[in-house]
Amino acid sequence: MKSIAEKSFELTSLFEAEIFVWLMLKFWRHPLADDKDFVNGLLENASAALENALQGEELIEGLPPTDLNFIAAVWYAENGALDAEEMDPAVIEARKAWLLAVRRTLPSCFCNPTDLNPT
Repeated sequence: MKSIAEKSFELTSLFEAEIFVWLMLKFWRHPLADDKDFVNGLLENASAALENALQGEELIEGLPPTDLNFIAAVWYAENGALDAEEMDPAVIEARKAWLLAVRRTLPSCFCNPTDLNPT
């Protein structure tokens, strides 16, 4: 059976992944949501994050590499981009607000799935 990370990585090659990233950006009011190059770059970086997870790298504390999902990979890619880019402070704050909104709205995407169904 394929892991969550494997299934999520496969999703990144589909057109629907680009739409999904754009919808995530628009819904939580990311300041660069309408920048097509940004959207494409974010998807590429999320795909790379999933590849790293498939190699066994833990990218988000408490989330096993095999359980890195698509949403967490997009979040991780954007979080990493903030550290690497120099931008207007207002844009940086809006991007940080987006990261916080995603993590607060979908906390189950950022934890070990076994924590969700205690037996």
